[in-house]
Amino acid sequence: MPRVVQFTGARQVDITEVPTEPLAAGQIRVRTRYSGISAGTELTAYRGTNPYLTRTWDADRRLFTTASSAPSQTYPVVGWGYSEVGEIVEAEDPARIGEQVWGIWGHRSEAVLPAEKVRPIPSGLDPLAAAFARVGAVALNAVLSADVHLGERVAVFGQGVIGLLATRLLRCSGAEVVAVDTIAQRRDKAVEFGAAHALDGAGAAERVRELGGADVAIDLSGSYRALHEAIRTVVVGGRVVAAGFYQDEGVGLRLGEEFHHNRIELVSSQIGGVPPTLSGRWDQDRLNATFLRQCADGAVDPTALVTHLLAPSEVEQAYRLLDEGAPDVLQIVLDFGQEPS
Repeated sequence: MPRVVQFTGARQVDITEVPTEPLAAGQIRVRTRYSGISAGTELTAYRGTNPYLTRTWDADRRLFTTASSAPSQTYPVVGWGYSEVGEIVEAEDPARIGEQVWGIWGHRSEAVLPAEKVRPIPSGLDPLAAAFARVGAVALNAVLSADVHLGERVAVFGQGVIGLLATRLLRCSGAEVVAVDTIAQRRDKAVEFGAAHALDGAGAAERVRELGGADVAIDLSGSYRALHEAIRTVVVGGRVVAAGFYQDEGVGLRLGEEFHHNRIELVSSQIGGVPPTLSGRWDQDRLNATFLRQCADGAVDPTALVTHLLAPSEVEQAYRLLDEGAPDVLQIVLDFGQEPS
């Protein structure tokens, strides 16, 4: 039977069997090979901090409320994940059977989807690299939001998977990148990915100022203290892109200091939309396709970020490693090919 990963409570995760879903008109069945775990969004569900689990999202007004109504989502949270690669095993069009595709269908051994919801893996691209399509789009969206120009200095706070991809994409764009992270192994990886400087988070702003300051800073750490330090790095009138998924209250973010006195522009980047000034030319499909093209051309190698390729039965260990912040952990990928379907 098909299997799916689910969170049954805070810091409680398992994989369970579910009934086989029949195929309807216009649908395809995909058997999963790889499914990458997001160390940002998914950990908010694992830890119980995601606002959908604590508040009500009013989609019409686009507001989170604390009304007496139930939160928008409750446990169990089933099938999260947005970095999947697999093979079409059933389709109305026999020619599509065997096609290698990527898409978003969550951590499950197989999925039934509308045929248009999956995309073919570019020719010659390692399927494992294609599992980074969505996180790569998140990184690219942050880079586009930064509006970086050739030769500008960009400080990137947070050198996890998305931060490292942003570092590489910025370098490909001709920027001088200053990578900031508290973990030495990630700073080393940032240099491999093209960073000119790699700094510890403590005192980063002072050191960036010694270089002349940053034209732009991008925070992908999800830490309010890092966001505050990012604000401190940029020159007067500089731009800071807040691209992390921040949780709880903004402890450590003091907007009355450099943000106020240096007239900093603070921009939000989130994968639900591209920068407004680019909306006539860019959309999510273009973000995904552009990132995968960079991978296929050899400009970006996301497979170098895979530190753990685990069987789905090891999913509890996977989330525990990410939750504990083990320094040697970057991208964990569930390999559904390691166990019989």
